[in-house]
Amino acid sequence: MNQFLLEMKGPKLLINKAHSVLKNAYSPYSKFKVGAAILTKDGKIFSGCNVENISYGLTICAERVALFKAVSEGHTQFEAIAICSSSKKATFPCGACRQVLSEFGNMKVYLENDSKTHTLSDLLPNSFTKKQME
Repeated sequence: MNQFLLEMKGPKLLINKAHSVLKNAYSPYSKFKVGAAILTKDGKIFSGCNVENISYGLTICAERVALFKAVSEGHTQFEAIAICSSSKKATFPCGACRQVLSEFGNMKVYLENDSKTHTLSDLLPNSFTKKQME
């Protein structure tokens, strides 16, 4: 079903969902709003926005919010993630988000204002994996 969704609607479906949560972003310091939507292998979509804190280290990115919401609901297999921001340029996930997402395998990455389909392994080659701990 999820592959059908992606083929029929393309990344637009996920990008629209990610864009819809921009209004909920809490970014009083950077004024940089980010929204993300992640698609599970069984066709469910979870979204999230960035939430800043005066202590920047405690800030959480939209991509991790969406992922953590999905995992908290029992989902650990993902097809794709879409990312939107208040910028007119494509916004790639930060390094921390790339590493966290890579824990759950290689997925497609769609960015608003970028027509290219990326993969997580393209964005984070040689990620730190379980195999390195053996």
